[in-house]
Amino acid sequence: MTLSSPLLLAVGLLVTAALAWAAVVFARRRTAALAAAGFAVPGGRRAYLGIGLTVAGVGVLAIATAGPTAMVPVPRTAGTVILAMDVSNSMSADDVAPTRLAAAQRAAHAFVAAQPSSVDIGVVAFERGALITARPDADHSVALAAVDRLKLSGSTSLGAAVMVSLSAITGKPVLFGKDDTEPDIGYWPSATIVMFSDGQNRGPDVEEAAAVAQRAGVHVHTVGVGTEAGATVETNGYRLQTSLEKEDLTLISQTTGGAYHPASDAAELDGIADTIDLRLTVSDEPLPLAGGLIGLALALLTAGAALTVLRSGRVI
Repeated sequence: MTLSSPLLLAVGLLVTAALAWAAVVFARRRTAALAAAGFAVPGGRRAYLGIGLTVAGVGVLAIATAGPTAMVPVPRTAGTVILAMDVSNSMSADDVAPTRLAAAQRAAHAFVAAQPSSVDIGVVAFERGALITARPDADHSVALAAVDRLKLSGSTSLGAAVMVSLSAITGKPVLFGKDDTEPDIGYWPSATIVMFSDGQNRGPDVEEAAAVAQRAGVHVHTVGVGTEAGATVETNGYRLQTSLEKEDLTLISQTTGGAYHPASDAAELDGIADTIDLRLTVSDEPLPLAGGLIGLALALLTAGAALTVLRSGRVI
């Protein structure tokens, strides 16, 4: 327990001690006076119970005025979440209505709305490369605005999505070395990446990127947006058949300790927020004790006054 004003406690305890001494002296003098006048005087500890409760109430009140605070462990959902959003041209397919991208955006909105303010949320848009469009922030409106601004372009690189998401988490570029040496980015156990994609990966380094996230303690949950039957999309004047490819999405999630979530229709996407388990962290948070102590002090003072009145017909 800590005190915001230890000096007030010292003064309060001195006042309490002085009050206790004065109350005992006064009670003894009154008892002696009543006995000399021939009145019956109650003896034993019961005669001082009312005074004791009153003095105890003053002492507790003195502690309360010092601003006591206890540190208690509080489990809470906290940390950093990166929404990695696939904006490749195949996300224009309408096998998930109205389109894969629009459905993923709606699901991202629902996911953000379900998170407490203790979770910082950022957004990464990826196609053949990836870009941080909103850095992690407790102001979730920033992430929502970034999701709404997403535009379609290019092909898909899941490896780039993971690496740039790790850059958003750490606040610095995360890159492989010249000899493909794996970057050491430390350990981030309270960070999570939620990736929305149809899985049509055309970029390299998926396994390597997943290994970097795994060693950093970052879980990647992948959401497969699309159907196996697929749909036809028009890109640069060409009509192409596109369908959900879950193999790389499953590999990333399994490697990092996350989970793969299939979402072949809007209803499944709307429920994504309930299926993704963010990890709980336990932190010590201050718990003010003054309110409870003041309540206890008032109860003691009331009981002390009542007993004193019942015993002698006077408050003191």
